[in-house]
Amino acid sequence: MQKALEILEKYWGFLEFRSQQLEVIESILEERDTLTLFPTGGGKSICFQVPAMMREGICIVVSPLISLMEDQVNSLQQKNIKAIALTGGISYEDLDRKLDNCIFGNYKFLYLSPERLQQELVRERFKQMNINLIAIDEAHCISQWGHDFRPAYRNISELRDLLPDVKMAAFTATATKEVVKDICEQLNLKDPVIHKKSFERSNLQYDVIKTEDKYFRLTQILKGESAIIYVRSRNATQEISAFLNKNGITAAAYHGGLKKEEKTEKFQNWLSNKVSVMVATTAFGMGIDKPDVRTVIHIDLPESMESYFQEAGRAGRDGKPAKAIILTNAGDVPVLKNQFLHNLATFEDVKLVYQKLNAYFSIAYGEGENTQHDFNFSGFCHHYHFNSNKAYNALQLLDRCSVLRLSQNYKKKTEIMILLSGNHLDNYLDENPRYSNILRTILRNYGGVFENLIPFNVASVCEKSGVSEEAAIKIFEELAEKEIIEFNISRHDASITFLVPREDESTLNPLAGFIKEYNKTKKEKIEAVLEFVENDRVCKQIQLLEYFGEQNPEPCGKCSVCSQDNKELSRDDMNEIYLGILKIVKNDPKSSREITSSLQYKEDSVLKVLGLLCEKGVLGRTPNNKYKIIKK
Repeated sequence: MQKALEILEKYWGFLEFRSQQLEVIESILEERDTLTLFPTGGGKSICFQVPAMMREGICIVVSPLISLMEDQVNSLQQKNIKAIALTGGISYEDLDRKLDNCIFGNYKFLYLSPERLQQELVRERFKQMNINLIAIDEAHCISQWGHDFRPAYRNISELRDLLPDVKMAAFTATATKEVVKDICEQLNLKDPVIHKKSFERSNLQYDVIKTEDKYFRLTQILKGESAIIYVRSRNATQEISAFLNKNGITAAAYHGGLKKEEKTEKFQNWLSNKVSVMVATTAFGMGIDKPDVRTVIHIDLPESMESYFQEAGRAGRDGKPAKAIILTNAGDVPVLKNQFLHNLATFEDVKLVYQKLNAYFSIAYGEGENTQHDFNFSGFCHHYHFNSNKAYNALQLLDRCSVLRLSQNYKKKTEIMILLSGNHLDNYLDENPRYSNILRTILRNYGGVFENLIPFNVASVCEKSGVSEEAAIKIFEELAEKEIIEFNISRHDASITFLVPREDESTLNPLAGFIKEYNKTKKEKIEAVLEFVENDRVCKQIQLLEYFGEQNPEPCGKCSVCSQDNKELSRDDMNEIYLGILKIVKNDPKSSREITSSLQYKEDSVLKVLGLLCEKGVLGRTPNNKYKIIKK
C-alpha cells in the first residue's frame, strides 16, 4: 500500500486516500472482480486509476459520455499520465493509429464507449495489448432497472471470452439492490467484492419548495454563487437564462443543440465563474468535477430518484454546505406522467411497430437476419401515423431485447436556424412570398429558431404547409445558400440492423413478460419521485437513503421537512391572511407572487388559504392566472 500512497501523492498531490478508497484498491490488486458504489464526488476514478498505474500494461475504461471521457483523459494528461480516448467521428486511419499507440506507445489508459467495443478492429487489437484491468464507469447503465439503460453496455460481458484473465472493476453512484444484482449478472462478475459507501451527503441540504412562481423564486435563491439549474427542454434553457441575466444574475444556456465551440466556451465561463449559473438539460455535469457548486435546482421534476440523486450530488463536492432544491407546483405532476408514463410502449405497441418495420423494409417471413437498413425515423412515424415518442420507446425495447439494433446516430436530425432578426425576416418574406408559407409554418410550430439550430420534422412541416418534401428541401437549400437560414439535412436519421429472422409471434411472444415488468418498473420510479416531492412528514435525506436500501438513517436536521414550522395555522392567522388577500385583490386581480410578497406569512400558508378560498368560490382565476374576487 506504500506504493499506492506514493503514486497518489506524486500524481494527485494527496497524502492519504478518502474513506474506503484503499479497500477498493486492495480488492483490485488482489485480482478480485469489484463493484463500487460511492456517491457523486466520492472519488471513484482514483480507485481504478491508482492500481492501473501500479501495474505493467494498460487499463481499458468503458464510459458512456464523450464529455466524461475527454474530461478524465485531459486530467490524466495534465498529470503526465499517458491516456487516450476513442471518441466518435474519428476516421478508420485515426482509429488504427490510436490502437497501435496503445500497443506500442506505453499508454496507461484507453477510454472508449461501449458501442466502440463492437468494432472488430478494436477487439482484435485488444488481443495484442497487455491489459491490466477493465474499468466500467457509470455501471448502472447496464441494468434495465437502472435509470439510464444503455443497450450496448450488455455486450461488455463479451470481453470475458475475449480477455478471460483480465479482472473487471465496475463503478456507479446510484444503484438500488435490484440494480446491484443486475450489474453483477450482466457483467458476469466472478465472486465480486462489493464496496458500498453510505450515500449520505452530510453537507447537502435537500429542499422541496412548492411555489406558484418558479422564476421569481429563482431570484430569491440565487446569490451569485455557482449553481446548476436542470430543465427538460432546450427552449427552457434559453428562456430561464435570459430571465436571470435580465435580473442581474449571470447565466448561460447549455444543451445538445449547441455547436461544440459554443458548449466549450459556455462551460469554461461557468468553470471559471465568469458565469455563475448554468441552465442545462440533464446530461450536463456527468463526470465533471466542479467542487464549488453551491446550489443545484430542478425546475422540472426528475424522472427517477436515481437521476435526481446523481444530479443533486453535483452540488457541494468540496464538502462545504450546499443545497439541492426542487421547485414544484401542482401542474408538474400531469407533465411528468404525460412525458414518462403515457408514452410507455405496451407489448401490443411493440408488436405493431415490429410488424410495420418489417413491412417498411419489405422483409419476408423467415428472412432479414443481420441485414442493415438506412432508416428515416420521422418518415416511418409519419407513414404509419405513429406517436413518435411511443414508437421510439418500442424500438428501444426491441433493441434492449436484441431483436434489432438501432444505430447510435438516431438523434441526428434535420435542423434549422433562422439567421435574420424577426423584423428583417418579415420584410424578406414580404418581398419573397415563395418562401413565406413554409418558414411561417416553422415559426408557428418550433420555438428558439432565431437562437439555435432546432431539430424539426420535415414531413410534418410539409403536411402543415401543403408543400411537397422535395420542394421544401429545395427551398431550404436555396435559403441556406443565401444565408437566410442555416440548414442541416439528415435524410436517414438512423440505421436498423435486424439481429434475428422475422418470425413475428415466436420472435416477440417471449418478450411479453419483460416488457410488462419494464413498464411496471418505470411507473414505480415515477411514483417514487412523486412520493418524495409530496411527502412533507419524513426527512428528505431519510427518504433518499431508504430508497437506496440504507437501514435506519438519521434525520439531517436541515432539509425542507426538518426545518419546517410544523405549527398548524391558528384560526386567527387564517382569518388575518384571508382578510389580507381580500384587501389586496379588492380593486384588481393579483398574481400569487404579488399576494405572498405583500403578506408577512410563509408562502405555503398563503397558498393554502388561497386554495381554500378558490374551493369555496370566494376567489377565481383570470385567464392569465391571477386571483380575483368572484361577484355573487
